[in-house]
Amino acid sequence: MEQGRPVPLDTTGQDIHAEADKLRAMGPATLVELPGGVRAWSVNSYAVIRDLLTDPRVTKSARNHWPAFINGEIPPDWEMISWIAMDNMVTAYGKEHVRLRKLVGKAFTRRRTEAIRPRVVELTNLLLDALDAVPPGEVVDLRERFAYPLPARIVADLIGMDEAALAKTATVIEMMIDTTVTPEQAMAILGGWRDAMAVLIAGKRANPGEDITTDLIAAREEDGSRLSEAELTDTIFAILGAGSETTINFFDNAITALLTHPDQLELVKSGQISWEEVIDETLRVQSPLAQLPLRYAVEDIELDGVTIPKGDAILVNYSAIGRDPALHGETAGEFDVTRPNKEHLSFGHGPHYCLGVGIARTVAAIGLSTLFERFPDLTLAVSEDDLQPLPTFIMNGHRSLPVYLTAPVPATASV
Repeated sequence: MEQGRPVPLDTTGQDIHAEADKLRAMGPATLVELPGGVRAWSVNSYAVIRDLLTDPRVTKSARNHWPAFINGEIPPDWEMISWIAMDNMVTAYGKEHVRLRKLVGKAFTRRRTEAIRPRVVELTNLLLDALDAVPPGEVVDLRERFAYPLPARIVADLIGMDEAALAKTATVIEMMIDTTVTPEQAMAILGGWRDAMAVLIAGKRANPGEDITTDLIAAREEDGSRLSEAELTDTIFAILGAGSETTINFFDNAITALLTHPDQLELVKSGQISWEEVIDETLRVQSPLAQLPLRYAVEDIELDGVTIPKGDAILVNYSAIGRDPALHGETAGEFDVTRPNKEHLSFGHGPHYCLGVGIARTVAAIGLSTLFERFPDLTLAVSEDDLQPLPTFIMNGHRSLPVYLTAPVPATASV
């Protein structure tokens, strides 16, 4: 298939699902234009993505396999530079990826997942206690007051970051996922998060704790190899960003879906449907991670008549996978907790499968179940159509989530 002019992606993320449907219909891989005029191959079907995520001819290492980056064609102030300039297991390839994943995997033990459960319960109740003080009928931004602080503080606890440091890095993370930033902002983002992580690591070297940062500082392979300073810095930030931002958007999407499908919410409240099924159906139809930059072709890759040339960039659309009609039929775009097949790849697939899946599911189940138990009359304060998407094609969520925690007090009729 001959490819013409690349399709410019909507950097404002106004309708990522409609965009994915359009690109999927164009073929197994479609040439798109990213910010700065950079080109990549967009893949939007379940079958193609599942194969590519396990294909050894596909890498996430720009420094090894993206000629445009290696040759300096990608400027240091490229709008998405932070996503490819990292030096950690997310961007490693082959033996280096195995080495780094093995080191980081030691920090995500089953013991740590279980040990964090009481803290998740405690923090969930603290946040909901604060919401109890909101006067009846007052609009609350549940993204700001609950969906953000719960996972962000849990991940901060895991890496040993205090609230002051978390607040400083929050702005950097928000700018990093924003695909409308300027080149100047992109440079500031890269320097900002690396400086913040350097301060955190220095503090943990001086005062070790029971946290992942301390574990990674002390991590050693049997042959004595360890994380380099750059790998350590970039790994800690990757854990913070991936562990918090995706779960924030998960809560946002799950709450929205349940409030706009009250009949299905009743099935959950009555125990006919489990919270685990809610989690998977939300991840299927509204993957919190939309499109993750970037992967690269180590060799020419043939995809049913389309050739992705060696060295070209690949953009995997996770939000398109669970909505693929080839996997879930004509109702693939509909939220349905009774759906028997809720297959998705929102935690990844293959060698880059999410290490923190156990912690993420624990936070999701406790957070959702407790929220709806404490506030059974929770309702949206605006129509679903009025919810504004985040200005990005990387993440899938809303700028805010305005709700009524309790039924609004009826206005007193004038006599």
